[in-house]
Amino acid sequence: MKVADFDYALPEELIAQHPAAARSASRLLHLVGASGALEDLGFAELPRLVDPRDVLVLNDTRVLKARLFGSKSTGGRIELFVERIVAEREALAMIRAGHPPHPGDRLVIGDGVAVEVLAREADLYRVRFAEPVASVLERCGNVPLPPYIRHPPDARDAERYQTVFAEKQGAVAAPTAGLHFDEAVLGALAARGVAFARITLHVGAGTFQPLRTADVEDHRMHSERYEVPQAAVDAIAKARAAGGRVLAVGTTALRALESAVRNGALRASSGETALFIYPGYRFRVVDRLLTNFHLPRSSLLMLVSAFGGIDHVRKAYAHAIAGRYRFYSYGDAMLIERAA
Repeated sequence: MKVADFDYALPEELIAQHPAAARSASRLLHLVGASGALEDLGFAELPRLVDPRDVLVLNDTRVLKARLFGSKSTGGRIELFVERIVAEREALAMIRAGHPPHPGDRLVIGDGVAVEVLAREADLYRVRFAEPVASVLERCGNVPLPPYIRHPPDARDAERYQTVFAEKQGAVAAPTAGLHFDEAVLGALAARGVAFARITLHVGAGTFQPLRTADVEDHRMHSERYEVPQAAVDAIAKARAAGGRVLAVGTTALRALESAVRNGALRASSGETALFIYPGYRFRVVDRLLTNFHLPRSSLLMLVSAFGGIDHVRKAYAHAIAGRYRFYSYGDAMLIERAA
């Protein structure tokens, strides 16, 4: 397969720059993967589409204020984007500067915090902060909005670029399918008897990186930390035993679950995953996927194409563009039933 096979033209005005007025006020496109049938709905209608025997799997990662600004000791301006905290005072980060920094260079970020560049590690830098990284990010950091959102982050972004069930610090991008849920929708699902399971996948900055290969199979995914606890495994087993289905809220939840399969069965596990899902992949855990609309030529578009069928997803995206759906992180949602 060619990466070019997953391209499409999107009018720029359909890239959502701000969230909907209310979380659940977004639209929902329902795609039945077996037939390709499409249904235009509102997200608040989701509870009626979920069987009481089903289980919803939520990613409870919490987005760090990962973007920092400052300068080199020589005075040049820099942007430091923390990709991962690796120790109390150390992190792996991307650094944007007029000239690439070198090991031993000194930076000053935020309100005067000293940062030393320790080493280059592939596309990232290992850096040491003079204070605990987490406290510096909370005090000085900015919400890491995606590059296609043009406005500077504000107080509304600090609230809305975070799910209402976010709990475990560690992501540098939001699990965006979860942004549509508010307490009313969660309450309506619970009232129907739907079960919830929580997993964690800390979304990395690589989620926005384009594929740099011509052939899909040659791409190598960035690594992300995940955890599938025993409670989630038990909830899924209980739903299966009752005849229910597994609905993953977001591609991150799906990748965590599929990464936790051992010898054909879902097991409690944690670690790093670089699982790359593209058409031809055999899904073992997830039956239904709630997701946003994804960028052209992206690994996430390949994942949803594997899940819903290439032709069905292509037609669904054309339908969404014609229907003026809002795209990407602050955009509308899709509910996809897995193709045979």
